Amino acid sequence: MRTVAEQLEIIRQNAVDLLPEEDLIAKLTRSVATNTPLRIKLGLDPSRPDIHIGHAVVLNKLRQFQDLGHTVVLIIGDFTAMIGDPTGKSKTRPALTLEETRANGQTYVDQASLILDRERTEVVYNSQWLDQLSFKDVVGLAGKYTVAQLLERDDFTKRYRSGEPISVHEFLYPLSQAYDSVAIRSDVELGGTDQKFNLLVGREIMRQYGMEPQCILTMPILEGTDGVEKMSKSLDNYIGLTDSPKDMFGKTMSIPDTLIARYLQYACYASTDEVATVSAGLADGRVHPRNAKVDVAKRIVAQYHGSAAADEAFAEFERVFVKKDEPDEIPDWQAPSGSPTITLLEAVFQSGSTASKSDARRLIQQGGVRVQGEQVKDPNAEIDIAARPVIRAGKLKWFRIVPA
Repeated sequence: MRTVAEQLEIIRQNAVDLLPEEDLIAKLTRSVATNTPLRIKLGLDPSRPDIHIGHAVVLNKLRQFQDLGHTVVLIIGDFTAMIGDPTGKSKTRPALTLEETRANGQTYVDQASLILDRERTEVVYNSQWLDQLSFKDVVGLAGKYTVAQLLERDDFTKRYRSGEPISVHEFLYPLSQAYDSVAIRSDVELGGTDQKFNLLVGREIMRQYGMEPQCILTMPILEGTDGVEKMSKSLDNYIGLTDSPKDMFGKTMSIPDTLIARYLQYACYASTDEVATVSAGLADGRVHPRNAKVDVAKRIVAQYHGSAAADEAFAEFERVFVKKDEPDEIPDWQAPSGSPTITLLEAVFQSGSTASKSDARRLIQQGGVRVQGEQVKDPNAEIDIAARPVIRAGKLKWFRIVPA
């Protein structure tokens, strides 16, 4: 193992909160002296199975812990997902079945393994212990934390003050997640900054059970490609870990200039000095934003698909978006049978190129859709299906309409 000082320098990289640092130093000192790895916990909410590079901010930190010789414990919250994490939510979340959470959880682990070392990763499901608790056990757990403490949480306070209902079972979510730390004897728990409250509850519950409390480490929340909202599949502003090299590259090139340095730092894990140099260059004009984005896009693609795929994605991007050529491979979309034509609005929406019909209408009216290379702004324009036209919807979506 590396020295405590060397480990701390790596652990602090990109972290927002490291609490309490003196406790972590004590844990690391004992770990080095006894050559015993720390147990690093990450709880996963399997309500959505797909991982994007926003999730990878935390996963890359976990990989650093593994490279330092520690053990990562991934807790698939199959039981807690049936409660629903209320973090940042203005209303009660719909519960999932145990089967749904198990399926999503496996997909999550498969994708996380693109970053993590599986040999140093334990995967457990929290139904293994939470489903075994008696009602007496649950009452005992609930008795270790007060309602006043729970209402210190921002989203609970806002909902309470605005008259939005809070179900009693939602109070059990942070307690259940905290009990996970007890069950696996966590030394350090990681999460995004939005999880800070839950992680701190874990410290207190471990203390209440007579255990040495875990330390907590929070990582930044990465903005999506729109540059405004948190990266999310539901907002269609995400770059998925399993996206094709072409899509991954293209999406990265679509980010606003203001995000270049943040993506370089948190998605590429560039050094502090390099991030500072690029930021200064962007500010004074020595670094062109497009060139900086190309570098970031290549790094992201190379991380998940290899450097050869990154070079190919760049060449494809140059050909399609700079020279305005069609991509080499355009997926077919089979139009519904029964009519020789289809409106452009229905084709763009039904092909999955937009999240909603209103988004499709707006994209068309704003000039973002081309049919056979020609811009069409009329959502009701009739498209001849037999002609097998090529449609470009926005910057990244291409499809060819084919008969059923």
